[in-house]
Amino acid sequence: MASGGGSDVKAIARYIRMSDTKVRRVLDTIRGRSYREALMILEFMPYKACDPVLKVLRSAAANAEHNAGYERGSLYVSEAYANKGPYLKRYRARAQGRAYMIRRPTCHITVAVAPQEGE
Repeated sequence: MASGGGSDVKAIARYIRMSDTKVRRVLDTIRGRSYREALMILEFMPYKACDPVLKVLRSAAANAEHNAGYERGSLYVSEAYANKGPYLKRYRARAQGRAYMIRRPTCHITVAVAPQEGE
């Protein structure tokens, strides 16, 4: 459902302290839906990943309204994906003076919105 004319406007949230697979589960649900429908879905889904995705979606809609002059009511989610970010590396003390490395994942969330073709 990606628009080919380059008319989509995007927003990116980088270094979100969450696994990219958990975020993708939410993004797969809203991809291709209208802006208002995606807002309602994100508002009531029970996942922790909905909060940063909702923030990025609102930012993309604000960018489309301010920079491109689109109406928020005519937008739909044309692209939504999450890429891996760098791991935060932490160490936990273990027995006999050893250290155990803990890798805390981060991700980069990208959401693009575009005006619907029928309007």
